[in-house]
Amino acid sequence: MQQQNYKNHARLVPGYHGVTYLAIIALIIGSFVNLYHSSHDNLYSASLICLASLVLALVCFYARSFALKAQDRAIRAEENFRHYMLTNKLMDGRLNLSQVIALRFASDEEFPALAQKAAAEKLPAKEIKKQIKNWRGDYYRV
Repeated sequence: MQQQNYKNHARLVPGYHGVTYLAIIALIIGSFVNLYHSSHDNLYSASLICLASLVLALVCFYARSFALKAQDRAIRAEENFRHYMLTNKLMDGRLNLSQVIALRFASDEEFPALAQKAAAEKLPAKEIKKQIKNWRGDYYRV
């Protein structure tokens, strides 16, 4: 696997982020076109297909958002523990979730100082990532 850095740390899965989303959009559009052109005899089944396509879109959206929430909680706990192991103190409570997620890429040597700076200066996640000198890859987040 390629060494991670600021420029290549984002991860897109073509089958999920591309094919699945396009297929769901096509399904929704097609089902509503089918509903529009349906006769009185098949109006009920065309309506059910529209409903099913919308439900599928919602399931895909919520499945992704729930998984990301779980990963975000795990990252917060892991980084808080890492900060405690390095400093014998919990992370600053002023750090928001996006800052903590960005800090996970910092090496152990620069993590405590960068966390303190991020809390004091309210640095956005993008700026935190740019200030990391020794990038620590996160190869398990999906």
